[in-house]
Amino acid sequence: MPVVINGRNQIANKPSNEGRETFTAVNPRTKQTTPYAFFNAITTEIDQAVRAATDAFAQSRHFSAHKLAEFLDQVAAEIENLGDQLLHTADEETGLGIPRLTGERGRTTGQLRKFGELLREGSYVDAIIDTAQPDRQPLPRSSIRRQLFPLGPVAVFSASNFPFAFSVAGGDTASAFAAGCPVVVKAHPCHPATSELFAHAINRAIEQLDFPAGFFSLIQGNTIEVGQTLVTHPGIAAVGFTGSLRAGRAIYDAAAARPIPIPVFAEMGSVNPVILLPNAVAERGDNLAAGLVQSLTLGSGQFCTNPGLVLMVKSPETDAFIKNVAEKMNAQSPGVLLNGSIEQGLANAVATTVKRPFIQTHTGGEVVAGDSFCYANTVLQTSAAAFCNDPLLQEEHFGPVTLFVVADSMGELETAVHALHGNLTATIHAAESDLNAAQTLLMDLKETVGRLIWNGFPTGVEVSHAMQHGGPYPATTAPATTSVGMTAIKRFMRPVAFQDVPDALLPPALQDANPLNIWRIVDGDWSKQRI
Repeated sequence: MPVVINGRNQIANKPSNEGRETFTAVNPRTKQTTPYAFFNAITTEIDQAVRAATDAFAQSRHFSAHKLAEFLDQVAAEIENLGDQLLHTADEETGLGIPRLTGERGRTTGQLRKFGELLREGSYVDAIIDTAQPDRQPLPRSSIRRQLFPLGPVAVFSASNFPFAFSVAGGDTASAFAAGCPVVVKAHPCHPATSELFAHAINRAIEQLDFPAGFFSLIQGNTIEVGQTLVTHPGIAAVGFTGSLRAGRAIYDAAAARPIPIPVFAEMGSVNPVILLPNAVAERGDNLAAGLVQSLTLGSGQFCTNPGLVLMVKSPETDAFIKNVAEKMNAQSPGVLLNGSIEQGLANAVATTVKRPFIQTHTGGEVVAGDSFCYANTVLQTSAAAFCNDPLLQEEHFGPVTLFVVADSMGELETAVHALHGNLTATIHAAESDLNAAQTLLMDLKETVGRLIWNGFPTGVEVSHAMQHGGPYPATTAPATTSVGMTAIKRFMRPVAFQDVPDALLPPALQDANPLNIWRIVDGDWSKQRI
């Protein structure tokens, strides 16, 4: 039976519409408003949500890993129980298409279950034990034992481009739940009905497993004030954000200005440079061009890992390659953009770029008129010298746009690499004969990115233990962390050390007997043995 969408905020499993202002979503395919009106959350509702989360944390910080794992599995099951209603609602609000959304739903439920597996194994608490050395000279050593504990209520800001996997029940929420932290989600105003459906699924899991109602709340809103009020509430202990540099920086600054600052884990803009070395282009140029265009246009270019910058060395083969990419981009019909703000923002960004000196437009560079939000597939070009002298050329174009940077020599290409700002990814395409040059580039690139890709393309981020989805500013505000993969849980945990505390009073992960049978570092060595 379909879930009834009521347009209200979901505060600790209770619908709430204390405010009077409402907003509606827009179907990006038709530019027509969708059927539902949603209430902007007001200050008192946000306060209620955070206070309920604080009350819930008094319980959830003591929950066992197995209890939290069971909850994550139940949330995944409840999302699947939404059936086609979830897919069709999201398609109407985002225009992403049923096949893409079906795959994203699987990713979303899959990562919830993966976090459940992580919890059941148990070693994620990073237990470290230095046993006492009472006879050590000149001074004895105390028993010192350390592990991670949940941080507290987390505010999560949903992304526009991934309405499932980076939204209400996405990676930030899943990792915070796994840590034992209650979550207050600020829904994205472009897919509020989709967000409400996820909220109902999470609340059903809360009811099924008798979790505290305040473990989750959803607030709606299309104003800056809603998000700012949430971030500055003293009950919020951390923030997870995926979106633009401007919005992410505003949230980061607001959190830092609090009387007690809190961490903001914001994933923001990235141009994800791709370096195409000469021999790779010579050997497989047409395949590289096809792969690049496929990556550029995936999801209408609205991926945080979109390859928005391509660096090459000047040659006739380079000229032919750029022409080939431009022709392929021009031949492919541009897709639907998520909303009017993205269309306008992209148009403004490209217009700013093409006004810079030494910029050549090969194709595109304009809004596509019609019933849907759309921007032409666009290929731009500049020189490495111009790129190095103009930091504005590193600003993100969030859509199907790439900028070729052509260097006069390999040395100039290396200089352009040194000029790169922080990014989520960097890619090198090389042949066997390019390995010496590639090694130098690889070592330089690792200083400015979170993930290095060899002979591939950056779009597509595996949910795994080893994944690093982060990078130096402006890609993120916390380059030592990841927003994708199992180690994302560590963002919402903090270490506590116990010195000379009696064994009976220690948490199970630190007790001599190792009752949880987890991996621990004991006196510098990994072990599952009892002490």
